[in-house]
Amino acid sequence: MDLNLREKVFIVTGGAKGIGRAIALALAREGAIPVIVGRKQEDNLAVQTEVEAIGGRALSVEAELSDPSTCERAVAETLRVFGRIDGLVNNAGQNDGVGLASGNYERFVASLHKNLIHYYLMAHHALDALKDSKGSIINISSKTAETGQGNTSAYAASNGGRNALTREWAVELLPYGIRVNAIVVAEAATPQYDTWIKTLENPEETLKKITNRIPLGNRMTTADEIADTAVFLLSSRSSHTTGQLVYVDGGYVHLDRALIKE
Repeated sequence: MDLNLREKVFIVTGGAKGIGRAIALALAREGAIPVIVGRKQEDNLAVQTEVEAIGGRALSVEAELSDPSTCERAVAETLRVFGRIDGLVNNAGQNDGVGLASGNYERFVASLHKNLIHYYLMAHHALDALKDSKGSIINISSKTAETGQGNTSAYAASNGGRNALTREWAVELLPYGIRVNAIVVAEAATPQYDTWIKTLENPEETLKKITNRIPLGNRMTTADEIADTAVFLLSSRSSHTTGQLVYVDGGYVHLDRALIKE
């Protein structure tokens, strides 16, 4: 299936690692041009090199997105180089464990900047270009907004905000033909997840318990599976899909708990 993405320009925040990297590479395989936005230019450039190795083009933009000024600069640099933006993937963030008891005002607000506020700012600064291209926005979200997790108030609140903004923007941007959707991730195999699991007392045993609770295949969702969904939603092949929260999670959030393997 031709997704009609050739030569189109897509900003991917957090594009150097995990899900963001997978999305950037999936876009490149479709002939699109990913703009890899991340805090470490060395990591951004490594993914750009991967894109170029498969015959694609990419741009790397160093940006600490918790600093509001860098969001505007990342969009401006994209427009300076390519003169257009066809889509935005808001993906950067971190489950940073700012809980109700363990957190405080400063840490909570800092986590909102790290996980939610730049979603708004990137879309705000890219909006005029997206109106010109009738582009698309995807917000990568987490099941923590719906299920809770414990000791992660700021991250859960951020993901609740991501989901709400997805529906709000879908409504606001209807007159411009801009579609807005979210992909909700549950248990996905990423470097960040691997780092977290290794902090636990019995990482292998805990991982086995987690995968046993994932109904479809009793395995983690891969970054590529999330990326393939993202690329489809960005494309004109999903031209009548907007305001949707799409769960790419092997049935983890919604299917019957009776399916859990002991």
